[in-house]
Amino acid sequence: MGDVMLDFEDTIARDQRIEPRDPMPEAYRKTMIRQIAQHAHSEIIGMQPEGEWITRAPTLRRKAILLAKVQDEAGHGLYLYSAAETLGADRGDLTTRLIEGRQKYSSIFNYPTLTFADVGVIGWLVDGAAICNQVPLCRSSYGPYGRAMIRICKEESFHQRQGYELLMTMMRGTDVQREMVQDAVNRWWWPSLMMFGPPDGDSPNTAQSMAWKIKRHTNDELRQRFVDMSVPQAVSLGVTLPDPALRWNEERGHHDFGTPDWDELKRVISGDGPMNAARITRRRQAHEDGAWVRAAAAAHARKKAS
Repeated sequence: MGDVMLDFEDTIARDQRIEPRDPMPEAYRKTMIRQIAQHAHSEIIGMQPEGEWITRAPTLRRKAILLAKVQDEAGHGLYLYSAAETLGADRGDLTTRLIEGRQKYSSIFNYPTLTFADVGVIGWLVDGAAICNQVPLCRSSYGPYGRAMIRICKEESFHQRQGYELLMTMMRGTDVQREMVQDAVNRWWWPSLMMFGPPDGDSPNTAQSMAWKIKRHTNDELRQRFVDMSVPQAVSLGVTLPDPALRWNEERGHHDFGTPDWDELKRVISGDGPMNAARITRRRQAHEDGAWVRAAAAAHARKKAS
């Protein structure tokens, strides 16, 4: 165990990657499985809020864009489940843990999408927050995770531009469309800020993840970066961010902003969000409906191997 720790710590100190066959402490392996699994679950559950609008998209172009985005999210989930498998995790077990409520996914996906403007705001704010959080993960100390994040971040960047373009189009439309956009911004702004996790002082995993170079920035640092990025974009769109405390601080060189409702975040994470039950129910049903496909694929693989 001592040699394992020395080799591992030396690799981390030299800012090099840990690869699947490299020595690593069990705590690191478990931490990586937890983080990658939560990320993978988030991508798969994240298909649902916007997927609900595929059949209701206003034009064929918007339908095609939305189909492509949801397909990308499915691919992200598959990349990440594959990365978790390099650590010895079983994909079927991870899915079971998700649908039984023993593993979490991002709290942002437990809010409803009430209008088509939500599709644009999710692209702009939610994917924008994901980019802020995930670009540093391209340098994560675990190799398969960092490499998966490179492609994911490229596609997330495209998703953000798609969302922003949709909102720009709606803001040039009717008064009703502009009101839909502002309403969606009002509902998604605070949940987007909470995507980065609790404040640094209340985050149980941040210090260790930083020491192991899984993360490169704290929750609060990433949240500040997201706010500073979003304010000028909101001005260009012509929408108001729903935070009366939001203002530029010349001394800090950053925007000051209000405090999210951390009690709400705790409720949503614990399973009491507006759409928790519906999201898990749909994922469970999809898993059960696909059982015959998995069985057939396994039988084919066995026949081919014999």
